[in-house]
Formats: sequence, C-alpha cells, structure tokens
Amino acid sequence: MTKIAVLLGSLRKESFSKKIASNVADLFPEGYEIEFVQIGNLPLYNQDFDDENNAPAEYTTFRNTMKECDAVLFVTPEYNRSVPAVLKNALDVGSRPYGQSVWDGKPAAIISQSPGNLSGFGANHHLRQSLVFLNMPIVQQPEAYIGNVADLLDENGKMTNEGTIQFLQTFVDVFVDLIKKNQS
Repeated sequence: MTKIAVLLGSLRKESFSKKIASNVADLFPEGYEIEFVQIGNLPLYNQDFDDENNAPAEYTTFRNTMKECDAVLFVTPEYNRSVPAVLKNALDVGSRPYGQSVWDGKPAAIISQSPGNLSGFGANHHLRQSLVFLNMPIVQQPEAYIGNVADLLDENGKMTNEGTIQFLQTFVDVFVDLIKKNQS
C-alpha cells in the first residue's frame, strides 16, 4: 500500500482546499491510501527546541507521520501572493533537525486554488521553490491551478465540473507515475 500524505494550506473547517483535496483523494487508484495530516497544531518552528533536544510532542508526531508516508499532496490557497504560514511552518518543522528532513526524496504534487481568477499561482510557485530545496521530485506538468473554485463545487463540496474532474484525474495519474518512478 502506498501512503499519500495530504497537507492543506488552510485551517478553515469548510476550506476550499479541503473540499478540493477530498475530491482528488477519490481519484487515486486502488493501492493508494490517502491520509490528511493535521498541521494546524504545530508550534512555530524554533531551532532551539531541536538544539536542546526538547522538541514539542507535536513536532515528533508530525515528523514520524511524515516518515511513514511515501509521497505528499499539497493543496493550498494563496495568502498575500505566497504560501500560508501554517504550510511553511510544517515544511520547516519537517526539514529539521538538519540532516534529518522527512521530505528528502518524497514525490510531491501541488494544487493551488482560489475563489478568484488567479487560482493561487503565487502560492504554487513559492511552494515549488521550497520543495526543490527540500529535494522533493514534483509533478511539473500539468500544473494545477484551480480558479473560481466556489463555482466548481456543489453545496456538499462535491466537484461538479466534468472538465475539471477530468483534468484532476490526469493530474493524479501523472502524480502516481512520479511516485512509481521514485519507488523503484
């Protein structure tokens, strides 16, 4: 069983990121387990915790959870033309202590979304920069920017636009191929 961690850049209960991720989770083939990993409880990263061998329990739990995952799907909105702080903090917590990054070599894919037309372009590209540094192979094409997200979901959060569903299926298929290449 291949385990995919899903990290959301929004903490809202009814976030569009969560709704998109839930729809995308259903597109993975059999043999792929999807785990939504909580990141909102992580204290802000402080290197002193690791240097003094006093990391918060939340860091340890998160790091251990991520070590057990084979790949990571990031689904995020854009905050101020960048990555939401909660997502950046999770990247920092997982990348430390130095030399023990939980991200190293894990395949990744990014979906950014927005209720507007820009579809989280800035967040998507800022996140890509961090993932390159963290040595995570990333789905390059197709790039997944979901604009006008509210118009694509029904009142239950289900994706209604067949073209978008087909696009996301192609995206997932490419991600699965990337995961397979990195497992062999």
